Formats: sequence, structure tokens, C-alpha cells
Amino acid sequence: MHAIEAVDLGKNFGGTQALRGAGFTVNENEIYGLIGPNGAGKTTALRILSTLISASSGRAEVFGFDVARHPEKVREIISYLPEEAGLYQHLTGLEFLEFMAGFYADDKEERDSFVEEGMLISGLGERLRDRSDGYSKGMKRRLLIARALMMKPRLAILDEPTSGLDVIQSVHVRNMIKDYADKQGVTVLLSSHNMLEVEYLCDRVALMDLGRIVAEGTPDELRERYGAKNLEEVFMEVTNHE
Repeated sequence: MHAIEAVDLGKNFGGTQALRGAGFTVNENEIYGLIGPNGAGKTTALRILSTLISASSGRAEVFGFDVARHPEKVREIISYLPEEAGLYQHLTGLEFLEFMAGFYADDKEERDSFVEEGMLISGLGERLRDRSDGYSKGMKRRLLIARALMMKPRLAILDEPTSGLDVIQSVHVRNMIKDYADKQGVTVLLSSHNMLEVEYLCDRVALMDLGRIVAEGTPDELRERYGAKNLEEVFMEVTNHE
């Protein structure tokens, strides 16, 4: 069974086609990246798989559950972090983790376990006792990543996880994601504009353009296939951008 199986996904917003028959599979326990320019359809695909919107055509399954027919089953096993996710500014970091854990835990013991895990993932230490409206953007993103991973979901869907972060914060977040995938067995689907980041993190990559998958493979396979030094060059080649 694949962690994700997306087949011929289409999505129309009025007269705009955001997805045009996009299809890909993600294996269990791998980090899979969707890359492409703005408007390529990455976020639309993630939102369909997260059950937030419905596809206009095609189908998608997450660990065997159809996202359209069994959205409640999908939501039980995934965690989704949008690019523009925010915090409750009047809560401390710790209170935020406790609040979010309460939606997933069956009892206080499990909730406390989730919160403890989130505290470790965030690496924020004593700053967790401060209100989040005083956090830097990097600190907020680290707390949000902790929220997404602390329940050890079967699938974590992360949209631009390091968007707007400086080098130090980006490295910390990337290491958090890779560590969780390697040691906790969490499958990760992520989108990113940062192709160097994708090369470091991802086992396999799909390049999207104009709502379609235009190339797919491991970073090494894609570089070799197109005689490129990096994924940026691969993307320029397959999309005919100059």
C-alpha cells in the first residue's frame, strides 16, 4: 500500500485550471517533495490530500482511504501545516501545544505525552513559557512544525515549511523534519520553492508546472537524466524556462 496515491487529479477554480491531470505516488516512510513555480498547483494538491478542498476530477487515497469518500479517516492519520499558518497570539508556546494536543489525545496522559514531544521538537526551551506574540518568525515556525509532528502522524503534509526563515532557522527546521522521518517513521509530503532544501531532504521529487507533473524521480536520477548540476537546472530544462 502506498502512503499516497493520486491519480489524474484535476481542480478548477472558476475558469482557472489549477490541476490538469496530476498524478503521483508516495511510499510509506519517505520524504517526497513537490517543487515548481507559483501557480504550479502544489498547494492545491496538498489541500486536496488534506481533505480541505475536493478535486474536480480524478481520485486520491491516503493509506488506502479515499480522501473524498472517507475524509474523517484521512484526518485521523495526517497532520497538515499550511504555508501561512498562524498562532494564537495570547497563548504561550506551551499553552498552544497543550491546546492543539487536546484535539488529538484520548486522555490527559496522551495529551501530556504529545506536549512533551512538541517541546523537544521545537527546541524553544524556556521561551515556551512566553506569549507567542513576542516570538520571531523563526520561533513561530518551529512551534508550528512541532505542532504538526508531535502526534507522530502517519503522514505529515508541509507546505513551504521554511518559508521566510533565515539560514540558521531553516537548518533547524530541516533537521527536525528529517529526524522525524528517519527515526519516527513519519511519511512526509512537502512543497518548497527552495530546491537545494528539497535535494537535501527528499527521497523522491516531482516537478510541477501548469498543474501537471512534468518530471519525477530521486534527485540523483533527475540530475543524471537531464545532465544537470542541481534541481534548479533540471526544472529550467523540463519546463523550457530561460
